[in-house]
Amino acid sequence: MRENANFSVDGTVLFVEGDLIIVNVTELMKKTKNVDFSQVAKIDLAGVSSTDSSGIAFLDELYNKISLFNKDVLFINHSTKIKKAMQTFSSLRIQVFESVRPQSFFESFGENVYSALVRFFYGLVLSSDIFYWAIVGITNRKHQRKGSLSLQSLLIGAEALPILLLLSLIIGLIIALQSAAQLKRFGANIFIADLIAISMVREMGPMMTAIIIAGRSGSAIAAEIATMKITEEIDALKVMAINPLRYVVVPKFHAITICMPLLVAFSIFVGIFGGLVVATGYLDLSPVSYASGVINSLEASDFIVSFIKSVVFAWLIVFIAAYYGFNVTGGAEGVGKATTESVVASIFAVIVMDAVFSFLFLPK
Repeated sequence: MRENANFSVDGTVLFVEGDLIIVNVTELMKKTKNVDFSQVAKIDLAGVSSTDSSGIAFLDELYNKISLFNKDVLFINHSTKIKKAMQTFSSLRIQVFESVRPQSFFESFGENVYSALVRFFYGLVLSSDIFYWAIVGITNRKHQRKGSLSLQSLLIGAEALPILLLLSLIIGLIIALQSAAQLKRFGANIFIADLIAISMVREMGPMMTAIIIAGRSGSAIAAEIATMKITEEIDALKVMAINPLRYVVVPKFHAITICMPLLVAFSIFVGIFGGLVVATGYLDLSPVSYASGVINSLEASDFIVSFIKSVVFAWLIVFIAAYYGFNVTGGAEGVGKATTESVVASIFAVIVMDAVFSFLFLPK
């Protein structure tokens, strides 16, 4: 609905209001002939709701009339839309705008908190949508490519196995070596099996696997979704009435949910094997004694905790990667930024959640 336009002078401020469009500008120009602009120093545009090129020409005329008396004329309280219109259509060589007042600490803090809450809420909504369509997708594979689950399982699981096994072996060797020196001083060599088994099953196995998958597969998921968003493939899917979450994210969700516990199991086994190498080569333990110590130190609850951690970590990686992928802005630079932020946020979330689980499932 079109509004009328008007202006008025109050002391040193000239207030402009309404729609500065061609049908209103003619009447406004007539009114300027009877106004004293000698005391005006600022033009307040807070009341301007919209403008066109004729409205910008009117503002230029006001500026010229006021600048006869005051060379330092300021446009204040203008919206971003009005400022862009002035920068585009104004015939003035120099546009003078009032400098933006720096935010106070409390304003900046409040804005950051509000922004964080908005992002958190959006993340919850996106996560719930992914989880819902993942459950639906178990029995109804509509809008999913044929063989997508197998392909994603290969990319996320099988191709990550070599690097995971190598790092897990090294982690097991490092933990065992660092512990063996101290245990040997007290003649407690046999307890190396308990230490390696519990640390790999409850902590190092799930967490190291999640960190590796976050850096390898989580970044790939975020980059793929972000690229599809930038190249408008996501919009194309929506135009074809295909839910992007079901088509792009759900197969990855199913694949990582299946593969992560298996990868954790491999990581635990190889890490314990790394401890065996140190136990037999440095502590002079027999393989049978070491294996017996591993078996006796572990309980069913340890494996349950490890399984729960692996699944939760897998879901966090997918949720965070999808969040940053769907919220990407800009071009190629934006894709790189979203990918980096996704990896950092995923690793941070994994470590924080691991700490939470450590408090919830304290060993008895």
